[in-house]
Amino acid sequence: MLDHLVATFSSEIFMGMIVAPLLFYDGMETRFYKVARKFRVIVSLTVFMALFCAIAAGFSMAVTKIVSLPLAFVLAAISTPTDATASEAVSHGLIIPDTERTFLKLESLFNDASGIILLNMAILWYVNGYINYGQTVANFMYSAVGGAVFGFVGGGIIILVRQALVRSHINLVNTANNTGTPSKIIFLATPFVIYFVAEHLHVSGIIAVVCTGVLHNAEMERSNLLNPRVVYDSEALTGMMKELLNGIVFVILGIMMVRITNNNNVVLHPHNWLILGIIMYVANVVVRFVYTLAVRHLNAKSATIFAFGGVHGTVTFALAFMVAETSVKRTDFNLVLIAEAVLIVLSLLVPTFMFRFILQRQPSDKVITKKTIQIRDQMIQHAIEKIRQIYLPEDLRQTVLYDLQTQRMHTSIKHFIREFKRSLQRPALTPEEANTLDMAYRLAFREEREYLNEVSQQEAGYMDIVTSLYSEILMAEMVVLNH
Repeated sequence: MLDHLVATFSSEIFMGMIVAPLLFYDGMETRFYKVARKFRVIVSLTVFMALFCAIAAGFSMAVTKIVSLPLAFVLAAISTPTDATASEAVSHGLIIPDTERTFLKLESLFNDASGIILLNMAILWYVNGYINYGQTVANFMYSAVGGAVFGFVGGGIIILVRQALVRSHINLVNTANNTGTPSKIIFLATPFVIYFVAEHLHVSGIIAVVCTGVLHNAEMERSNLLNPRVVYDSEALTGMMKELLNGIVFVILGIMMVRITNNNNVVLHPHNWLILGIIMYVANVVVRFVYTLAVRHLNAKSATIFAFGGVHGTVTFALAFMVAETSVKRTDFNLVLIAEAVLIVLSLLVPTFMFRFILQRQPSDKVITKKTIQIRDQMIQHAIEKIRQIYLPEDLRQTVLYDLQTQRMHTSIKHFIREFKRSLQRPALTPEEANTLDMAYRLAFREEREYLNEVSQQEAGYMDIVTSLYSEILMAEMVVLNH
């Protein structure tokens, strides 16, 4: 009923406003050292393997006589890019081994450019009737290498500007009152500026934002204590943006699935698009398996994980919609769209089912939650006992004890209402009382941290829980002391 209120899908806006920042944030989680060390692997997976996947899928579809050879390669080119976000979704709660996870992450970060260049080549073939191999290779080199160079140079300049702002002594001095707003705004704008300027220069905006993100990883690593408040806020902004954009991605996928199948005549002939979608998926999985087995020398299980872990999603849809902006016939475009939708659905469903049998499970949420509650309760109890032992005016003691109890959700609405009324009726604390209260909170938080230090030495297997709770205490201390 509300479909008419949703704007028409624009591949350019989608790539620039959603995919680009997501890849920038993914790049921020990748060390430059890893990219440099795995450069040959990146080229192998994102260029040669992508080309083999396109060739295998293209000729396999052409054999069916459902589509012409050029249109088959249009479909095949669109099917080459994989999606890091979707890969994480199908493996949620499962442990992907380090090697396979690294390969999948690096592939998804850098293979979008290959898909775009192959798609442009296939569309020119479809329109002109021939392939210009020299131009295609030259375009790929210019786009990929130019994108990387622009990403590193542009990212380096932006980093230097942000660092200069943070170090500036002109009303931006590094103090507790400095919120670093200019630096945060530049940080948020970075992926959008880099992507659109790169695309304007006709180099790969996708590779550019990834390379810029990789540089920002090193910057964050060496700037943690320059202005901790700005760094913390930037990380919080990144987390919020990633969560928001990931949600938008899957909402858009859902909307497009409905729109593609609604009032589309091609849907009435499922034997065509269903066969093409299955052929594309099988061809990609087989090539990925054989290639990593023979060329990258993974064992059969690792090659299987990598083959099925190449999930398609956002970029595949965006490339499919780029076809609408070319001279491809409308009926052929509809066929491309629905066949690629089949590919995306298969790439999401098959590994979701298979990985349950071939991957080791992470500790269940129930087990982790139970252990977290146990450690948190004991941690807070240590702090409560300490507060009860020290001298403290009774009203201030009750204030601290109530707040400590709220840390473990042991307060009811009734308790909250009582404390709420008390807060409304209580006059402001004197400077001496406020200082005493702050000292009591500091003592309580220190007691909690000391307990966690003991736990970390005794139960190394729960370091993730300890680290999470330690961060929780530091945030609580920051909130309390700021008030």
